[in-house]
Amino acid sequence: MTKINYRIHTDAIKENLIPKELSGKEKSAIYASEADVLNMALFGMTAKTWRENNPDKTGNIRDYANVSQLVCLSNLESLNAVLINDGLEQSQRLEKLNKIAISQMKILVDDGNKHLAIESKEEK
Repeated sequence: MTKINYRIHTDAIKENLIPKELSGKEKSAIYASEADVLNMALFGMTAKTWRENNPDKTGNIRDYANVSQLVCLSNLESLNAVLINDGLEQSQRLEKLNKIAISQMKILVDDGNKHLAIESKEEK
């Protein structure tokens, strides 16, 4: 499912945000900028900021995400694609996606805590 959402997201970027005459490097910059919209909405920082704050870690910010964050990220990819297709500016999308990420993470964390409480009672 996450690969499908990723594809939906990248297709929306390609179809709506990337002019055909751009170079490969310019296109990569747009994809990276859009990935950072999702990073900012969910994690509150860009990939570059995360790397600067975690020089001892390999990989990227998403490699260290927990399951709830990954579920939310997948959802944000689909939602961002819809917002891109609707023509919303990046700053508007970031604001909406951040509110959605906060809401979804509260639900995911709350459900996870309930699940742990149920498991704990069942083990006794």
